[in-house]
Amino acid sequence: MPQYLIASDLDSTLLNAEHRVDALTRETLRTLSGQGHVIVLASGRHYHDIAAIRRQLEIPAWIISSNGAHVHDPDDRLVSETLVPTDQVQALVALPRPASVRLNIYTHDRWLIDAEAPELLPLHAMSGFTYQVDDMRDLERERVGKVLYIGEPAMLEPLERTLRERHGDALHITYSAANSLELMQRGVNKGTALSRALKALDLPIERALAFGDNFNDVEMLTLAGNAYVVSNAHPEVIEQLPRANRVGAHHESAVAHTLRTFFALD
Repeated sequence: MPQYLIASDLDSTLLNAEHRVDALTRETLRTLSGQGHVIVLASGRHYHDIAAIRRQLEIPAWIISSNGAHVHDPDDRLVSETLVPTDQVQALVALPRPASVRLNIYTHDRWLIDAEAPELLPLHAMSGFTYQVDDMRDLERERVGKVLYIGEPAMLEPLERTLRERHGDALHITYSAANSLELMQRGVNKGTALSRALKALDLPIERALAFGDNFNDVEMLTLAGNAYVVSNAHPEVIEQLPRANRVGAHHESAVAHTLRTFFALD
């Protein structure tokens, strides 16, 4: 079989309900990597967060982090990087927001947050990567890949409208979950990042498989020659991707089962 590229979102797609990689998924990815196929972990998570998950998988995977702001190859070489300009970051920090909405910034090395949010910690227990509380006043020298607001959907909706009105021409605005409103530089998404990886590997899109569940996966799923949406995906995402194959839920090891069928591992 020719070489394929397999790209998967993490939360609510590749990871189970406990935000971990289950045994079948780990075994499947290791087998396919050993056969020469390219694994890509594509997530809104920070690079260091994803890299810790990759170490536990023990495979030479590519990493698309911060929804495509950064692309690293298996040897940790930076293939591409698109940052949010400093003046734009400062404008987002200054934008009024509800007291219950947490402002987060992903810099080159750190995850900054404006106040404690212990409810976020279980999502990152597998990697051990965690936030640092910061007043966000000294960001001029920071390399920012993503800004995100975390809060109740009802609180994020009016904030999203304001952001689109004021910054929609300069930023790519999307959701990775109902409570996570994410902003990158315009043109940054998992699809453009995946296209860069495919170009570097000299692989056609027909030999790309992609898995996802939310709005930040739409561009990647639209690009890939073989697109798969998990059954727990956002209903509007499923509607936006009529040609995508619908598979089982993330807590049912749907990615692993789909890959085992596609590559005849069983």
